Amino acid sequence: MAHTPHEIGAVFSKDAELLHKLKLGNAHFVKLADKYHAVNREVHRIVAEVEGASDERVESLKKERLALLDEISDIVSEARSEK
Repeated sequence: MAHTPHEIGAVFSKDAELLHKLKLGNAHFVKLADKYHAVNREVHRIVAEVEGASDERVESLKKERLALLDEISDIVSEARSEK
């Protein structure tokens, strides 16, 4: 698992500095990013067939990942506008 798709840094590749600032100064962002990271890794392990799961579980995790990403995107967008 050298490369896990959908990592936050890859999704927001043009915002590396902004992501760093958010990690240092926004506890809610950190909580969301940590949760996103955990869910994303679990999805990746299932898709890579390292871990088993039902189709329903995979879909549930993907929906959770997307909801977290939406919330993270809102925070990043707001932070961009404050620049």
